[in-house]
Amino acid sequence: MHRANRIINPAAEHQFFGYSKPNSGVKSQSCRVVLHGGLAPLPLSRKSVDSKVEPLTSQAHLPTTTLGKRSGDFLRPFPPKRLFFSRGLITDGGPSGVKKYGSLTMFSGDHATEGGHSPVTNAFLYRHQLSHAKRIVIKMGSAVITREDGNGLALGRLAAIVEQVSELQNEGRECILITSGAVAFGKQKLAQEVMMSMSMRETISGNYNTKEDIKTLMKSSFKKPNAAVGQSGLQALYETMFRNYGILVGQVLVTKPDFYNDNTRQQLFTTINELLQLNIIPIINTNDAVSPPPQKDEDPEGVLGIKDNDSLAARVAVETRADLAILMSDVDGIYDRSPSHEDARVMHNFNPVDLAKVEFGEKSDAGTGGMESKVRSALWALENGSSVVICNGMKYNTIRKIMRGDKVGSFFTKAEVDAMPVEVLAKNARSGSRRLQALAPEARAKIINKIADSLISRQDEIMSVNELDLRQARLDGVVGAMYSRLAFSPQKIQALATGLKQIAATSYQNVGKVVRRTKVSDTMDLVQRTVPIGVLMVIFESRPDALPQVASLAIASANGLLMKGGKEATNSNNLLMNIVKEALSEYGCADAISMVSKREAIGDLLKMDQYIDLVIPRGSGELVKSIKEQSKMIPVLGHAEGVCHVYVDKYADLEKARAIVKDSKTDYPAACNAMETLLVHEDLLKTPVFDKICSTLKESGVAIFSGPTLAKHLTFGPPQAHSLKHEYGDMACTIEIVKDMYDAIDHIHKFGSSHTDVIVTDNEENAQIFLESVDSACVFANCSSRMADGYRLGLGAEVGISTGRIHARGPVGVEGLLTTKWVLNGDGDIAADYASGEKHFIHQQLPLIDVESNFCE
Repeated sequence: MHRANRIINPAAEHQFFGYSKPNSGVKSQSCRVVLHGGLAPLPLSRKSVDSKVEPLTSQAHLPTTTLGKRSGDFLRPFPPKRLFFSRGLITDGGPSGVKKYGSLTMFSGDHATEGGHSPVTNAFLYRHQLSHAKRIVIKMGSAVITREDGNGLALGRLAAIVEQVSELQNEGRECILITSGAVAFGKQKLAQEVMMSMSMRETISGNYNTKEDIKTLMKSSFKKPNAAVGQSGLQALYETMFRNYGILVGQVLVTKPDFYNDNTRQQLFTTINELLQLNIIPIINTNDAVSPPPQKDEDPEGVLGIKDNDSLAARVAVETRADLAILMSDVDGIYDRSPSHEDARVMHNFNPVDLAKVEFGEKSDAGTGGMESKVRSALWALENGSSVVICNGMKYNTIRKIMRGDKVGSFFTKAEVDAMPVEVLAKNARSGSRRLQALAPEARAKIINKIADSLISRQDEIMSVNELDLRQARLDGVVGAMYSRLAFSPQKIQALATGLKQIAATSYQNVGKVVRRTKVSDTMDLVQRTVPIGVLMVIFESRPDALPQVASLAIASANGLLMKGGKEATNSNNLLMNIVKEALSEYGCADAISMVSKREAIGDLLKMDQYIDLVIPRGSGELVKSIKEQSKMIPVLGHAEGVCHVYVDKYADLEKARAIVKDSKTDYPAACNAMETLLVHEDLLKTPVFDKICSTLKESGVAIFSGPTLAKHLTFGPPQAHSLKHEYGDMACTIEIVKDMYDAIDHIHKFGSSHTDVIVTDNEENAQIFLESVDSACVFANCSSRMADGYRLGLGAEVGISTGRIHARGPVGVEGLLTTKWVLNGDGDIAADYASGEKHFIHQQLPLIDVESNFCE
């Protein structure tokens, strides 16, 4: 649920509690009421975070009892908490709306749920929602903040964590720290004291305690003294570090009985909430100086017992109604099997039903809790409304990455987890690609033909399922070109099947084709041949027909493939994916092609450069630009913009010009190869040619915007375009006047996107100059820009159009999905023989025929 819209105060009248501003009619923060030692905030008239905050300053609402002058002077230096916080303060005075169930404090009114044992809010379902977390509990395990030898703190790692927590706090969030480290801090101090108390003779004599003996003694015998000595130093260190960021911290020492006694538990969380209201970070630590050793016991009254800092963090998160609990340890997350196993992987999304699949190992040497305790605590917190991430706190920027939704650690969620994790899908696509490559060309062609035949035989089923997507699209208000792209028709299915058969017919010479042969020496033959790129990731929007096209191209080139289709075509895509899988399964290659269903999977896959070799986004310029920005390691083949031009030369035929301009703009205005700017020779401005072309566009429903030069020639012309480099993607275009063909070429180079540009002219010389001079992926003369399509150009289909200059350019068919490798056959050849002159290089180029027989010689 969206947390910003919930009712946020547990009081019976649902008033929003906050602290007064200086000018709100109250002199200072000293006017807050003390209820049995607890601070009560001033009531404000705000009922939700969406309403305006007005302090209730009338005498009827002001408290009649105030703190004394000394108390007011003490509180005045504390930074007041911003007014827009999302939780009411729990005081030990017992405000209305508070009930107790067992040992868990719950709220009534709009915050209570049936039975009283459920949380007042729901936990986040997806990682990208974590950026909305307002109250965050961060638990730092002993292994995270202590050195490997257990004597002292890892100051660099701790400083990095403090910096990240400070950023969250200064953003207006509320942070609570659960920390270990007092024992380690005290151990270092006591060891130094023992060493200093020894005489010189004892120090240098081998019969007395050595430094290692003292460390062992500190570790085994003096845990409680270590904690007692270390607590003050640890808190002082935290205070110093947070002060650098302008943040105050408060120490809260707890013991196990504090949670099992109603009065002490209520006082404990009153203190924590008051610290949060004062914009102070509570730093909670178990008081190991008096705490009994950890022992196994049952959870009292259905709540989580306190056995270690993991269970402590879970209890604090639930009791304070935190949005998120981050449990930091020295492991990357929950593994599906022992981390030492070769195939072990981190379960980045952990659903409660996954508990039965997990094998638990031993706890870390520095802490009291193990992975089983972490999982148990996290599941309890999740059940009670707090999201949880178990992560490796020893890695840099862990908290920042979690808050921006990166796949870090194990995120506990009640959302349904995909049966096959994306890591496994990517790994299977890699192995599936190799199986496809091992097949004979005839077998790959049969797979594609099987898909084409299934499209025809299951046409009624496809149409029925597609109608479900169309029905939902109508409910969502999808119209025009977007709706047309989504819809199937018998003619469209037939054309799709025909295109696939064309791919199959031309697929025999794709993989293994020899492109170069060289006789290196008398005993060495070199061959360069085509091979698949490896694993492709293709992201396409609401065109379900793209799925079988892209899948067939991947099969024809023996590439593994991962696809992500638009949610608008979910039902159609699922059926088409089943058709592809069925055809592949006949040859044992079903894993070679898979489809991911969740948007979050895209970001994860873009980081898997060990499995994915090329990303091809098909869709809007915004989609392509977004993918290019996200993909840091994997190359992206595509175009960010489709600003295509049609230039009407002064030698153009009127009827040709009208037809080409109309088709280029109106055939499919949302396509990347649709015309966005019409350039017209200035000699045509005052002629019927210009008027008729403009009339043709207007009659077709195209909105016209003028370029700056055209605007100067017209007194009452169309509105001026805000930019000459703009992709409308709709029934609109810009018209601009140019002096001549060379001016048109300069305009295209300055404002175009190197996609597709067209000249309309009957002058062959001008046409040739234009074709040679314009530096775009597709340059046409006297034909529509919509011809820039793989199917129309005889490629069978395309996976996209590339405007880049490396690898494939223009419509990318099978050839663009292949690379090459060099195969060298020798007879015991070594470099030393050629360096000494015993053997000699020939480097003779050979014809590309009789390859097999030549290889066997």
